[in-house]
Amino acid sequence: MARRADRYVALLRGINNVGSRRLLMSDLAAVFQEAGCEDVRTYIASGNVIYRASAALARRLPALVEAAIAARYGFESPVLTRTAAEMDAIVGANPYMSEAAKNHKLVHVAFLRDRPSVAQVSALDPDRSPPDTFVVKGREVYLHLPNGVARSKLSTMWLDSKLGTVSTSRNWRTVLTLRDMVGK
Repeated sequence: MARRADRYVALLRGINNVGSRRLLMSDLAAVFQEAGCEDVRTYIASGNVIYRASAALARRLPALVEAAIAARYGFESPVLTRTAAEMDAIVGANPYMSEAAKNHKLVHVAFLRDRPSVAQVSALDPDRSPPDTFVVKGREVYLHLPNGVARSKLSTMWLDSKLGTVSTSRNWRTVLTLRDMVGK
């Protein structure tokens, strides 16, 4: 049986939030199982998967799952992964912890596929969407969105274009739940 270090979270972008990109979570879990993952579980219908895998499989898994979804369902969905230890660190590094305690819907984490350069982070406009604020730490962008995510201009598309990578965001409650699930 795999150890805690062998647990991962996969975060898929754009699943079930646009009518043409529908995917049952049972079908998504089957894609992960067919790729060789064990103990596969999903959380809510927005593309969150917790699983066990060897380190070798975990490195290849995003490409395998992306290809399987494109072949079977006809759309692209980037897959980003984090280990159980990374999820613990992400939760511990939240600079908006007091805001998250007041209202989890106003704090989000954008997970990045690649770590941006110092120059890319420095080029981000902190005044793009007042009163929204953000902090980039490694491969995560912590977002505090006092007027809600729907009114913010700090979108994943903007982050992708400025940071030269792919991102997907989750609200703070989802981040905490995924951290707890991957830790069990």
